[in-house]
Amino acid sequence: MRALICREYGTAEQLVIGDQALPPLKNDEVRIDVRAAGINFPDTLIIAGKYQIKPPLPFIPGGECAGVVSAVGDAVTSFKVGDRVIAMPGLSAFAEQVQVKSHLLVPMPDKLSFEQAAGFCITYATSYYALKQRAALEKGETLVVLGAAGGVGVTAIQLGKALGARVIACASSDDRLAFCREVGADDVINYSRENLKERIKALTDGQGADVILDPVGGDYTEQAYRSIAWSGRYLVIGFASGDIPRLPLNLPLLKAGDIMGIFWGSWAQRDPQANLRNFAELLQMVEDGSLNPLTTEVYPFEEYARAFASITERRARGKVILVIG
Repeated sequence: MRALICREYGTAEQLVIGDQALPPLKNDEVRIDVRAAGINFPDTLIIAGKYQIKPPLPFIPGGECAGVVSAVGDAVTSFKVGDRVIAMPGLSAFAEQVQVKSHLLVPMPDKLSFEQAAGFCITYATSYYALKQRAALEKGETLVVLGAAGGVGVTAIQLGKALGARVIACASSDDRLAFCREVGADDVINYSRENLKERIKALTDGQGADVILDPVGGDYTEQAYRSIAWSGRYLVIGFASGDIPRLPLNLPLLKAGDIMGIFWGSWAQRDPQANLRNFAELLQMVEDGSLNPLTTEVYPFEEYARAFASITERRARGKVILVIG
């Protein structure tokens, strides 16, 4: 089979498409013919050797995909050949086939295309875990989303609205903010030319934001935190800007505010049943029409370098998808 292989840590330009054989299928595994796979910001860190997990070389990157079951292990009873599924292998998704333990699969709703399904797992699961389990976002509260036009940002807007919050989207350009409004944001802030703290305060009548979701880091973190409401919750998702900020700890003291780390993958391993319940709720939102996963950046498999660049150069709007099968 063809696969996107990382033979040395570096950039996407150093990846190569080559032939790779699959090992024998284990009893608890399912083999999937991959139709599409989602690229996420952690993928750019993994191939650079800068992520929390550093797989040995060579390896096939890719944490999520969607496709059709082509074989099942002897102990698998929950899936059969021909089923359309969404998979969370963690690695190896950027290939024509992938083998995944059956508990890392969920059925693919009929309403979704393979492209939509391929980008469903990581960003929606991360945002939902952040807003539900960590922030306990309540109806009527104000949610501020930084980097709102990106993959995590878009899902946070959609899920924030689904949970009944008022959503303020923050991004670096007017066209990105127009996209955020289309996705459902109530208000927008262009932080390339507006003071983030002052604008959040103005839009909330001086009360500040109840919850702030930050996948960006860098210079905007302290500005945003200074706008947080009393007992507000600051969700640390990642550092797409490249800079890990240093926040003065007198700020959470004065606001009685929380700073919450969001590591969905680790939580999902520690509490798999709660993770499955989250997925069931997300899939129900898809079925009843309250959630429509977006795929705005779709690339052929051979154009993987362009797809990665749309993330590393922070040009992507929503999810970035590779069409493989």
